[in-house]
Amino acid sequence: MSSNPTINIKNLPEEEYFFGHKACGGCGGSLIVRLTLKVLGERTFVAVPANCMSAVGFYYPTMNYGVNALAAAFAPTGATLAGMEAAGKAQGLEDYTVVGFVGDGGTADIGIQALSGAIDRNDRIIYICYDNEAYMNTGVQESGLTPLGTKTTTSPIVNGSQGKKTHKKNMFEIVAAHNIEYAATASAGYPIDFMKKVAKAKECKGTSFIHVMAPCPTGWGIPESQTGAIARDAVECGLWYLAEYEDGEFKLNKDVKEFKSVADYLGKQNRFKHMNEESIALIEAQRDRTWARIRRNW
Repeated sequence: MSSNPTINIKNLPEEEYFFGHKACGGCGGSLIVRLTLKVLGERTFVAVPANCMSAVGFYYPTMNYGVNALAAAFAPTGATLAGMEAAGKAQGLEDYTVVGFVGDGGTADIGIQALSGAIDRNDRIIYICYDNEAYMNTGVQESGLTPLGTKTTTSPIVNGSQGKKTHKKNMFEIVAAHNIEYAATASAGYPIDFMKKVAKAKECKGTSFIHVMAPCPTGWGIPESQTGAIARDAVECGLWYLAEYEDGEFKLNKDVKEFKSVADYLGKQNRFKHMNEESIALIEAQRDRTWARIRRNW
C-alpha cells in the first residue's frame, strides 16, 4: 500500500468541506473532520451519529458539510456506512468514498457491534473514531475510552474518589484482532501523519479504521489554543502512540525513546487536577507495560 508521501503542509488542497460550524474554540474533532475531507475530496459521503460533529455541523438552517452528509443513529454507524457504500455501488457510482466520524463512546461502547460487523463483512468504508475521551456532547460522561482517574460527571471526585476506575479500552488492537485490511492510530497534534493515514485508508478495498486523539478544550479543561500541544504531549509522555496495522503486521510510527513527564501532562488539564502521586504512578505503570509489550512484539 502506498505511503502517500506527497501530503505536506505546502500542497494541502485549498477547498474547504467543513466550515461555518458551531464547535467550541480549539475543538479537536472539528479539526479532524476538516483535514479528513481535504484528503478525501468532494466525492465523499459522510455519516455522523449523535456526537459533537453532528450537533455542530447539522445546525438549522445551515449545513456545514460541503459534501453529502447525514446525521445517523447513535449505535449502527458501521451498518449505516455499509448501506451507503452499497447504495453507491447499486447506482453505478465510481470514485467515491464513504466515511464516518464517530466519537469515543459511539465507537468503544454504543457502536462497537456495528463496527465489528462491518469489518467482518469487509465493507469498503472508512471509520474514523475521533477520541476526546468522554461523551462530551451530552455533558462529559465517562466512556470506555476515558482514561483511568479522569474526573467526569459520572466519575466525580467525591468521598475520596479518584475519578474513573478503569483504563481505556485498546480499540486499535481490538479492531486489528479482526484482521482488518488497515487500521491506524493518529493524533490531532500530528496532522500530516493523520492525513497520510487517511490517504492510505482511501486506497483500501475493504474496511479501514483510524483512531485519532482529538482533545476537547471544554471537557479537558485546557486553553483552546493548546489543542495541538496537549495532543503532542500525550504522545511524548507515552500515553498515546502512533501506529499502523496492515498486512497482518503492527508498525510503530514514532518510537519515543525518552518519555516526558506524565505528571506535567496531566497537570495541565483540569480533569486531572485531583490526581495524587499514587494515581499517577498507576498510569505510568500501565504505560510502561504497554510499551514493553509493543517493543517486544512489534
